[in-house]
Amino acid sequence: MRVARLRVLGFRNLCAQDVELGPGITLLWGPNGAGKTNLLEALFVGLAGSSCRTRRDRETLAFGEPLARVEVEVAAEGEERTFLWSLARDGERRYLLDGDPLGAERAHQRPALAVFLPDRLALVKGPPSVRRSHVDRLLEALWPARADSRRRYARALAQRNALLARVRAGSAPVDSLDAWDTELATAGCELADARRDAIEVLGPEFTAAAADLGLPGVASLRYAPRSDAADAEELAAELAERRASDLDRGFTGHGPHLDEIHLELDGRAIRRYGSQGEQRTALLALLFAERRALLEARRAPPLMLLDDVMSELDPDRRERLASRLVEGEGQAVITATEADHVPAREARSDVAVRDGAAVRQVVETAATSPSGTAFAA
Repeated sequence: MRVARLRVLGFRNLCAQDVELGPGITLLWGPNGAGKTNLLEALFVGLAGSSCRTRRDRETLAFGEPLARVEVEVAAEGEERTFLWSLARDGERRYLLDGDPLGAERAHQRPALAVFLPDRLALVKGPPSVRRSHVDRLLEALWPARADSRRRYARALAQRNALLARVRAGSAPVDSLDAWDTELATAGCELADARRDAIEVLGPEFTAAAADLGLPGVASLRYAPRSDAADAEELAAELAERRASDLDRGFTGHGPHLDEIHLELDGRAIRRYGSQGEQRTALLALLFAERRALLEARRAPPLMLLDDVMSELDPDRRERLASRLVEGEGQAVITATEADHVPAREARSDVAVRDGAAVRQVVETAATSPSGTAFAA
């Protein structure tokens, strides 16, 4: 699935406009405040149905505008499809694919997205729940047949917690928890196994990508499950042992919903001991590791949305990053303040952004523009 065109209206500081995206790399370049990051966000909103920068979608409405509207045209298997997201000032919201509502049951029809923004550093330095959810979404993309374990576990956890409340209130017997312990343990072991497999797949490429991007030391991923149970029977036994404490607190305090995924540098947690620059590089390395895993699993590579990734890299590492982006015929949109921050490569589209508008566009190749500079600022 390739994104061909973005159309925006009433979105943040962006002018009403169409922006074409080429295959390979599309570079959005211009001064700070021009609207480059807003264009990235608009792409994400149009394809995902929500913002990657804020939980308050109303913030995307331009001042004085009654409606924010984003359309994204994609080409998939020879067909053109259109994603539409809109939000009115009165709160009316639409999220459509080819004119039909796009709910959770059709989520598989959206293209995969990988986003590098300052706000996304929560994936590295935020709470464990952020990393768990991220890895769970990846394993569903890698192995769709294993996706149901996460949903089954979430359903069983909710049912067990609700039953704990009823037992505490005296409206249900204690032994009624036995069945949900078994269901929770069965789905939990499947989910833990899938997470473990995902980390094993990601680990070597995460280490290699981090080294390529200049992270000092040896970077690694480590899965830290809450339970060491070898099978569902052992996990069910652990839940039974902790039943009294669960009844005291009113919720389940043991299981895969409390697992952690560690990003480490020389064996130390990057979230705690890494600098801001190291955390940025670790996030980027993780995104590239996931991209490689999807390619090797013969899945479509994600659309990479990368905000100001080149400014802190030397020329050699900029070249390595650009090479990774076009591997496997992937597509990426990158922002930079200067066009020559991104190495010129085949099938690179340059878009200069000024005052919320894409003012000029040109397709470049390494042969036609060795410097990579498309326009004068």
